[in-house]
Amino acid sequence: MARKVSISKDVILETALKMLIRDGYSAINIKTLAAEIGCSTQPLVWHFENMEGLRYALAQNARDYANKKNPAATSSKTSADAFEYLGMNYVKMAIKEPNLFKFLYLGESPMGRPFILKDLSDGVGGEKIISGIAHETGMNAEQATRVVQNTIIYSHGIATMLATGVFKATEKQVMAMIKNVSEAFVRNELEGRHE
Repeated sequence: MARKVSISKDVILETALKMLIRDGYSAINIKTLAAEIGCSTQPLVWHFENMEGLRYALAQNARDYANKKNPAATSSKTSADAFEYLGMNYVKMAIKEPNLFKFLYLGESPMGRPFILKDLSDGVGGEKIISGIAHETGMNAEQATRVVQNTIIYSHGIATMLATGVFKATEKQVMAMIKNVSEAFVRNELEGRHE
């Protein structure tokens, strides 16, 4: 008769996510996770087969957790507000949950992959946000796409510096910096000064 596993997959993933946020990805392995739960390694192996299976499940669970904390900004009045809302939550994660940020956005996750430039604008709501920003600012779609891409790259740089401790600033200061540079990108596009 097969032995019943009393530790659920959800408990394992919730505990792994807590460890990830608190201690960082490098602190998680089968033994440390089992010790955190208070069980043997057997339930982890039974549910995930090996550390590789656990890594992928944790990556999906972390991504779902981040997405729940950053729902689509449907209540925003303008596309620019929606884009700002997404950026604000991205920066909040870098400040408040730097280990999660590093896991999801700095290559620790096995689901991570390098972005190509087109992916950057597609990932924020794509055409809807870009067309809205274009309409609200008087830019064409190509110009709005460049503004979105440049703002994301700038924001990612700051968020990376925050998450890794290289740069210290408040959320308010960072959002003001991002807003200022985004407005400069818009002005440059409207004045025909883009690279």
